[in-house]
Amino acid sequence: MIFHPIDIDSWSRKPYFEHYLNRVRCTYSMTAPIDITLLRKELKSRGMKLYPALIHMIATVVNRHREFRMGMDAEGRLGCWDRMTPAYTIFHEEEKTFSSIWTPFSESFGTFHARCLEDIESYRNAEGLFPKPDEPPNAFPISSIPWVSFTGFNLNIYNEGAYLLPIFTMGRYDEQDGRTRLPISAQFHHAVCDGYHAGVFFNEMQGLADDCESWLAG
Repeated sequence: MIFHPIDIDSWSRKPYFEHYLNRVRCTYSMTAPIDITLLRKELKSRGMKLYPALIHMIATVVNRHREFRMGMDAEGRLGCWDRMTPAYTIFHEEEKTFSSIWTPFSESFGTFHARCLEDIESYRNAEGLFPKPDEPPNAFPISSIPWVSFTGFNLNIYNEGAYLLPIFTMGRYDEQDGRTRLPISAQFHHAVCDGYHAGVFFNEMQGLADDCESWLAG
């Protein structure tokens, strides 16, 4: 992983970045349903799990676009990671708590699926919020609320407002009229992502679900 600093003064997005970071600090959330009818069918036929597939899809879209890989390094410099790692939640049924773990991303779904299931199994009885050590600085958060098929979801982060990476939350899928739809909420920082970029994310997620046969075998 490499962090590429951005020269703000020569950056075409400079006025937007400065406005939404310094003058009107602004994040926003958007929730949309993804039709996963074909995806569930194909995963079932291959004996594969849905959660790793959804994590892989989100990470695939994030790694395609610079706007979703923007952040600050330890020195406070604005920049872009060349590659992102998904950090995702797992639920502990007995204690009704959760942990956040991470799995290195691979463009090969088969490779990622195996790694993800191995990590989930290794930490399924773990204690603490971050039981897997050495989470890389290029990790971005994904969580799941599989008990509710929500139509809207909003996070409120009380810090200096400079967390630029997107945050994703999945809900419970719903079956209706022969179709299966799963809500996904994405939170973006307006300093680096506009409504257009949110549209790109959701449209590409749906595209991956529709074209799942082409990458599930990879």
